[in-house]
Amino acid sequence: MEKTVTSGPPRTLIMQAHEELVSIRPNGDASLQAWLSYYQHSAALYDRIAEIDPGHTLEAQYWAQRERDHARGIAARMLTAGRGRRK
Repeated sequence: MEKTVTSGPPRTLIMQAHEELVSIRPNGDASLQAWLSYYQHSAALYDRIAEIDPGHTLEAQYWAQRERDHARGIAARMLTAGRGRRK
C-alpha cells in the first residue's frame, strides 16, 4: 500500500498573499517611497481578497486596514521630512 505524504492544509488565498508580500517586502534601509508603495500594494491586495474570498473577508479587511495605517504613517513621515528640507 502506497502512502501519500501531505505537507499540511491547503494554502488559502490570504496565506498566499502573506507569502508573496514577504517575498517583495523592501529591505530595512529602503526609501520611504519604497515602503509607501509596498504598503499601498499590500492594502490593495488584501482588499481584493476580502472581495473574492468570503471565508476570509474579516481577516483580509483587518490586514488591509493595518497596511493602510502603515502607509498613512509613512506618508506623514515623508511630508514631515519634506518640510524639514525647505527650511
